[in-house]
Amino acid sequence: MIGITTTIPVEIVYASGLRPVDLNNRFITSSNPEELVVRAEREGFAHNICAWIKGIYATVLEGKFTRVVAVTGGDCSNTIALGEVLASKGIEVIPFPFPLNRDPSALYDEMDQLRRRLNTSWEEIYLAKDRLDRIRRKLKRLDELTYLENRVSGSENHLFLVSSSDFNGNPEAFERDLDGFLGEAEAREPRMETVRLGYMGVPAVFEGFYEFIESLDARVVYNEIQRQFSMPFGKSDMVDQYLAYTYPYAFSGRLHDIREAIETRQLDGLIHYSQTFCHRQIYDILLRENLQIPILTLEGDRPALLDSRTGLRIETFIQMLKDRNS
Repeated sequence: MIGITTTIPVEIVYASGLRPVDLNNRFITSSNPEELVVRAEREGFAHNICAWIKGIYATVLEGKFTRVVAVTGGDCSNTIALGEVLASKGIEVIPFPFPLNRDPSALYDEMDQLRRRLNTSWEEIYLAKDRLDRIRRKLKRLDELTYLENRVSGSENHLFLVSSSDFNGNPEAFERDLDGFLGEAEAREPRMETVRLGYMGVPAVFEGFYEFIESLDARVVYNEIQRQFSMPFGKSDMVDQYLAYTYPYAFSGRLHDIREAIETRQLDGLIHYSQTFCHRQIYDILLRENLQIPILTLEGDRPALLDSRTGLRIETFIQMLKDRNS
């Protein structure tokens, strides 16, 4: 296994014969993610460090990972220090920065460095890409079943798309599960919720988030970052594919993607989730200045059930959207 701190050009990892594990997904789906956060704090991580960073740290140690690819540009700046702490414990840390200026040559150079570090060839990488792109086309179909045919829940959409960062370490098994789900979903009756929502930002630490929304006659039909993980762009070139991936670069690319989703998915409102102590909270300013649609901003700190205060804010927001639509 090799851990990854967020989405990377995972084709390179598979081409090298390794099994990538998205440490975020491993952390949040563990039997007790809160205990992982507590372990990191016992070992010196401050309270005002993001819970995802602390969870990744403890997950690496609990899982006895010996190698980690740390995204040191285009994600969380704390990952740089996290990588140094992990390296001090004997873990091989391989840095991978996305170039902020989206320069194609710079991105190719970073990919090629990772390729050499993992000892594979571009021929093998493109063979891996062909295999993964077949699955990505099916994920795009799942997304269409969510917002066009209304047969997939926001939670189901989230779980499959967020897992495409590493394909659960086993693309063949992932594809079998996806095929089975698509067959079942396509036979469903369409859903008829009153309110259609978009979700922006990193996945929330709240348990029961999507289910609570759907209990209020609403549904998330656009998971922004999770959809980006699934690489729905249809690019044949590796560099083009990871340039189209909006998350690591300037916020203007994300704004363009969100505007398009508001139109094509007929969204009534947006929920913008930001993690406590994360610099991406500042982007809420740009969202509100540039989008003419109601936005509810939520903040989460530690993994837990959806709290009553946040639930009340979601319920009030959805009721406001229903009143606007009536």
